Amino acid sequence: MYVCICKGITDKQIKQMVIEQGVGSIRELKQQLDIASQCGTCVKLTQQIIDTTIVDESLFKDVG
Repeated sequence: MYVCICKGITDKQIKQMVIEQGVGSIRELKQQLDIASQCGTCVKLTQQIIDTTIVDESLFKDVG
């Protein structure tokens, strides 16, 4: 799903950056992707995706 319509950034791209690059905030994500740089509508959803991905990954690692 597209999260940032202005830049065409998807939730999959955001999740990938969190998992592979260790991104933990929008500020860090902006260094990798040009997200939230125009209208800003995507900021809340982007932060939710980052937070959810971090929680999901940490819970998954504890199970294994």
